[in-house]
Amino acid sequence: MYEVTVEAGFSSGHYLRNYHGKCENPHGHNYRVKVTLAGRELDEAGLLLDFKLLKQVLRPVIERIDHQMLNDIEPFLTLNPSAENIARFFYDETNQQLSGMTGGRVRVKDCTIWETDTASATYYE
Repeated sequence: MYEVTVEAGFSSGHYLRNYHGKCENPHGHNYRVKVTLAGRELDEAGLLLDFKLLKQVLRPVIERIDHQMLNDIEPFLTLNPSAENIARFFYDETNQQLSGMTGGRVRVKDCTIWETDTASATYYE
């Protein structure tokens, strides 16, 4: 099995519904996202997926939420924009793009979201 990983950053605001504490109020984070891909076969160039392509796959996902209030955009209109749910959002969005791009040869292994330097959440299946 092969794996490749890239990291990127974005800034967004959010607040947590059904939460009692400071995070129920609107606030922001300088998030960091790490996406790891996995697959059993390399392409003709000996790559699982070119890092440049993976960054291109991440770009529209990040642009959709960068400098936005997450609670005001789908799927977070109803889904709480917790770090856990943001990690799942990146997992689903990235996996969907990769499926078409690689014919299922490459899949997302996991996505990790850092809200701070010391606090993160990971989603995988």
